[in-house]
Amino acid sequence: MSTRTETDYLGNLQIPSDALYGIHSARAKENFPDSTPFHIEWYQAMGLVKQACYLTYAEMVQALKEENLLPKKYSFIPNAIIDALSRAAGEVHTGKYFDHFIVRAIQGGAGTSINMNVNEIITNAALIHLNHKPGDYQVIDPIEHANIYQSTNDTVPTALRIAVVRLLTLLEELINNTRHSVESIEKAHRNSLRIGYTQLQAAVPSSYGQLFSTYSEALSRDWWRVSKCFERIKVVNLGGGAIGTAIGTPRYFVMEVVKHLQRLTGFPFTRSENLNDATANLDPFVEVHAILKAHAVNLEKMASDIRLLASDLTGNHLQIPKRQVGSSIMPGKVNPVISEFVVSVAHKVYSNDMLISNLAGQGALDLNAYLPAIGHAMIESIKLLIAANQSVAQYLLNGIEIDVDKSASQLMFNPSITTALLPLIGFNKAAILAQEMRKRKIDIFEANRSLKIIDDDNLNKIVKPNNLLKLGFSFHDLIE
Repeated sequence: MSTRTETDYLGNLQIPSDALYGIHSARAKENFPDSTPFHIEWYQAMGLVKQACYLTYAEMVQALKEENLLPKKYSFIPNAIIDALSRAAGEVHTGKYFDHFIVRAIQGGAGTSINMNVNEIITNAALIHLNHKPGDYQVIDPIEHANIYQSTNDTVPTALRIAVVRLLTLLEELINNTRHSVESIEKAHRNSLRIGYTQLQAAVPSSYGQLFSTYSEALSRDWWRVSKCFERIKVVNLGGGAIGTAIGTPRYFVMEVVKHLQRLTGFPFTRSENLNDATANLDPFVEVHAILKAHAVNLEKMASDIRLLASDLTGNHLQIPKRQVGSSIMPGKVNPVISEFVVSVAHKVYSNDMLISNLAGQGALDLNAYLPAIGHAMIESIKLLIAANQSVAQYLLNGIEIDVDKSASQLMFNPSITTALLPLIGFNKAAILAQEMRKRKIDIFEANRSLKIIDDDNLNKIVKPNNLLKLGFSFHDLIE
């Protein structure tokens, strides 16, 4: 394999001749021999950030020319090179050349390796567009040209925010889809009776509609909270340079670059009013991930409940779709794999939340060196929750079957039904009725006929769904 020699102030390194990455990427790959892939969404967003920088640079030079303010002693990058860099950055945004991004997700250096790998890819792609060979850095340089007026510390976190906003947009939509699926079950089974449980013990009469309404409300809160995440994520530090002071960066560039980012992304990103704060502090990611964690909690609760209701332990009144053969040794076994997937996703999100919180607190003075790990965990959590919502809506909720008659019949045989009689006969008499039901394994009607505690007509009226499921009781009910 033919190679080219690249040089930095640490020495020389041989790079494959056709590689679009360079010496900085190769050193990072050697230093961080992890196998965790970098998220392509972050890579693509880096392309957009770079493109915004090149467009701002070209606009700035043009404005200076028109006002005849070009400093004679200042060397500007030729338009042809800026155009080639912008074209290559646009290609990175589409995901092109991702096979040349060799830096892994977990790394040291605050994201410098991410930035330089992208710089080298853009540089070498631009060189090819201008009919030069990769590595001809005397024509286009990865730092002098591709990184013009940029820093790792403003481009990489800005790109992360772009990737997060895009993924949150999809997650928000999918949470809503899940909620709609839940609502359809809630409406279809508004009056389908079931036993309500507390601490896994039969408690009071309820309905499947009421149970699924709890999931619907929780998902509504999740949808609202995720929609509010954009306010935290839209504030960027692009133009701030190394620590937010914008040292070495033209004021024009600082003021205009985010406007180009807005146009390219279609999202209302805004420049932070305190670029030092936006560079040093990553608490917005902690806040947003806490909202993701809350959604994971709600998904886990719902998936776990459905798994329990569909288990052989609870009478199988609720049946979930059969998705996979469950065993290589037990014929006919089908497991609740979607619920198990969701629980696994939730706990991965919980662990990511701990990582993000801890590493955000590890920021030191003007910068947080652990942005790569924080960003990887953030994107991973969103993508996992996207997958969980897709799986739940399509393969768990869609196809749930409830045996309404069997569930209602079980309720009438369960002593918990006597709770509905408390306003009429009181706790002690209801307890006697419940004990008779449990002792003889009979339904409430037979037990009452034996004990004659309440008039049969009144009993029949009380245990109708519309009475059992209404909110509280009226004293008029007692008169009637």
